[in-house]
Amino acid sequence: MEDGRPFLPGSAAFTGVGVSELSSQLVVGIVMGSIFAVSASGLVVTFNTTGIFNFAHGAMGMLMAYLFWQLWQGWGLPAWLALILVVAVAAPILGVGVERAIMRPLYGANTNVALVVSLGLLLLLVGVASSIWKSSNSYNLPEFFSGSKVDVAGVNLSDEQIIAVGLALLVAVGLRALFKLTRTGVAMRAVVDDPELAALTGAPPGRMAAYAWMIGVSLAALAGILQAAVFSTMDITQLTELVIYGFVAAVVGRMRSLPLTFLGAMILGVGYSLSIAYVPNSLVTYVTEALPMTLLFLALVTMPQARLTIGRVVRARPPRAATRGANAAGSLGLVGLVALGVFLVSGANLATLGEALIFGLLGLSLIPLAGYGGQISLCQLTFAGLGALTMHWVGGGTSVLGLLAAVGLCAGAGALLCLPTLRLRGLYLALATLAFAVLMDNAFFTSPSIMGTGGALAVGRPRLLGLSLAGDRAFTIFIGVVLGVCRLGVGALRRGRYGRRLVAMNDSPAACTTVGMSLTVTKLAVFALSAGMAGLAGALYGSLTGTAIPSDYAFLISIVLFVAVTLQGSTLLSSAVVAGAGLALAPVIGSHIPALANFTYIAFGAGIIAIGRRPNGMGRLGADALVRWRSRHGSDPVVPRPAVAVGEASPVA
Repeated sequence: MEDGRPFLPGSAAFTGVGVSELSSQLVVGIVMGSIFAVSASGLVVTFNTTGIFNFAHGAMGMLMAYLFWQLWQGWGLPAWLALILVVAVAAPILGVGVERAIMRPLYGANTNVALVVSLGLLLLLVGVASSIWKSSNSYNLPEFFSGSKVDVAGVNLSDEQIIAVGLALLVAVGLRALFKLTRTGVAMRAVVDDPELAALTGAPPGRMAAYAWMIGVSLAALAGILQAAVFSTMDITQLTELVIYGFVAAVVGRMRSLPLTFLGAMILGVGYSLSIAYVPNSLVTYVTEALPMTLLFLALVTMPQARLTIGRVVRARPPRAATRGANAAGSLGLVGLVALGVFLVSGANLATLGEALIFGLLGLSLIPLAGYGGQISLCQLTFAGLGALTMHWVGGGTSVLGLLAAVGLCAGAGALLCLPTLRLRGLYLALATLAFAVLMDNAFFTSPSIMGTGGALAVGRPRLLGLSLAGDRAFTIFIGVVLGVCRLGVGALRRGRYGRRLVAMNDSPAACTTVGMSLTVTKLAVFALSAGMAGLAGALYGSLTGTAIPSDYAFLISIVLFVAVTLQGSTLLSSAVVAGAGLALAPVIGSHIPALANFTYIAFGAGIIAIGRRPNGMGRLGADALVRWRSRHGSDPVVPRPAVAVGEASPVA
């Protein structure tokens, strides 16, 4: 543009021929909206047929886009043949494989379990793609029709851009016809409402679900290829984030209406393009990043309240609360092991021990929120980043007041995030917290006014009661003590009245409302508590490493943390420590396996099959075995069942 405003990625292909800038930007927005619409349509198809929201949708599109590059540019196949092989062969095979091997055991399961499995699948696919197509290499898709332009209403469009709009229209018409005019489409819509009744009418639920996953993954592949071709960019993280924009359009369509989904995609695409053109350069990054997240928040918080349904209630004992003595012994034992460990290791191993303890504290921040209260947060590392920045701002990190300020600031931020999401639960709460994390990653942590021109801030180590914690061993012991104290506090919270309120809220919000229990203060308090603990962990991490770097607080790491804690069992205090150790050790193990670029993602993503078949987490294996042993000896006659409700409350509570 003549005024120096930045173009949208790939928008340089648009050149006006005697037309206004507005017309040109509208065309850019329509092309973008078309790609978002194709992606969102796949999400809606899968959700409407199986009841599972596929968080790995964008990662699937990313994987298929790289496979397309490999077939076309890497192995020299014709572009048209590579496109057919990817969209019509590889993508459906991937969809059927995921449905049969991973998702089928989840039909009718707890919503949170299905969510964490799809999040784990996202990590697994990102890890696999990173291992095959190394980030050190450059992968770009050339134009399908090099140099070819078409004049449409005075705007020069590339053939790829015209194809994107045409395919979006074709997908819209095709899906509408499928679900309204064909027996298969009607059966696919019926399966999610009542699988048994649908089976009686000749619509096998398994086959219908397989069809949905085939269509959904094919549309994800098509959207990923279109984005890579139209915007001339291929990046694993950026292509995976495409699903965020699909989330927005799908939620605008209430996860059911394809016309509204396409409308939401077009609003997002055009709004993005117009923001690029007309917002001042100093604000354009913030506006363009805030636009999709703001639209998503508005769609979530204005969604009509659904009637709460309790369904058939299964009485299940809540997870056993650790006794005061057992909790104290565990915390003291943890501190003792840390004190012993710091004198047995040194150098990089000592740093790894410190990271394990900090990740353990981050995992512990999820125990009251997700384990006891049943609330999902995919932005814990965002609060950790805020904590690290606060530590820097207060005396450069050399004052213990920085730790207190980090807790206070992040607790307030957690409460503020909770306010517009009070009505949300399950899927919609996960979407809201993920939107917040992506917004902070792209607009806040990358801002030069926040992070400085170097993109990193120095964080020192505080003094405590006149004692210096500058030494690595002293500071690691201090982190262990903080983790032990927080572990004691969370255990005491579970045994108290507030802990019982959290468990009741998790078990049935509808029942709590029926007996007159207000959950507003309960949710606000647990979000504030969880965010405050995450902020404390972030401040300690900044002091441990000496710097606050935006990449350390990326939203993908928040997903890894949530998956790791859930895999171990989000109701167990020990799960946080085990998950923290796993997060710290996985990169070390991966460094000895050069073929696996993202071993951490692969390792925790691979656990999705286990969590799909063991909803309470692997960490409860030992606990349940102990309960069974005590039951056989007469000291504990009641064996707790898995805490999975058959009839679950609506995601909007």
